[in-house]
Amino acid sequence: MSKIEEPLQAGLRGKPRTDPSPQRRAAPAGPGEIVGYFGYGSLVNRVTLRTEILAAIPARLNGWRRTWRPRPLMEADTMAETALAGDVVPSLLTAHRAEKASIDGVLIIDLAVNLPVIDTREFRYHRRDITLAELSFDAERAERETGLRLGSGTRLHVYEARVEHPEAGGPSPILRSYLDAVMQGFLREFGEEGVHRFVAETEAFHLPIHEDRDRPLYPRAVSLTASETELFDLALGRRGSGPER
Repeated sequence: MSKIEEPLQAGLRGKPRTDPSPQRRAAPAGPGEIVGYFGYGSLVNRVTLRTEILAAIPARLNGWRRTWRPRPLMEADTMAETALAGDVVPSLLTAHRAEKASIDGVLIIDLAVNLPVIDTREFRYHRRDITLAELSFDAERAERETGLRLGSGTRLHVYEARVEHPEAGGPSPILRSYLDAVMQGFLREFGEEGVHRFVAETEAFHLPIHEDRDRPLYPRAVSLTASETELFDLALGRRGSGPER
């Protein structure tokens, strides 16, 4: 793990994966033993997942908007751990409730015992409750892949960045290595249109990009093909400040 994103995980009871390969299917679980959480950034890329999930289903979360923002400075951080050259602290990707907005992502169905591992990965975020009514996804596919029917009793969440902590001052660039992982996930789940939609539906994309692709700072950095690099550069060339309201 990188000091840039995560604190130490001492004492966790979840089941982190020990290899960086794509997901491995976990043993069948009962309805009370599973949890769902909506990923809208790096969690969309299955290569970055570190728990033995049951399924990851392309989905759309209604009533939420995605945006870049300066990361909160927390006790788990020090500037030495989070700062780039010149005390520049990278931005993070978050989502917040917004009437009539919607965002693409994946509904990850996981074992409930793994939730503390995800909470630690997302320690700069609050875990918010959401409902099935806020999600659009292929429920039949989810049932086929998990052997379970998601119902009103299924615990569902999304992670929203903390706002109670002070923001890092100064420039807040987007890490290229993080952005590559996110965009690769959207390409694999939603195709080229999904990549362009990700850029179009994300606010504050006017922030500068810190070029760390050759020496990635993001702990779950991915490798890109030449065609992926070309597509992502094309999509970013069309970026603006965010979606029209």
